[in-house]
Amino acid sequence: MSATAETVERTGVEMEALTACTMAALTIVGACRQSDPPPAIEDLTLWEKLGGRSGHWRRQSAFMP
Repeated sequence: MSATAETVERTGVEMEALTACTMAALTIVGACRQSDPPPAIEDLTLWEKLGGRSGHWRRQSAFMP
């Protein structure tokens, strides 16, 4: 699951993208909560950010899709 957020201001828009992913994951958990074992949300991670005060940032990991 992924989310993309854009803004024209220099702000922490990555928080909105992480919130979007969290809400999508919670929707899936809510729909599947009767399953066995119950679903869990794991590894919610920011992978890349462009622009803003810190410029271009990308998480260094061998597991990046």
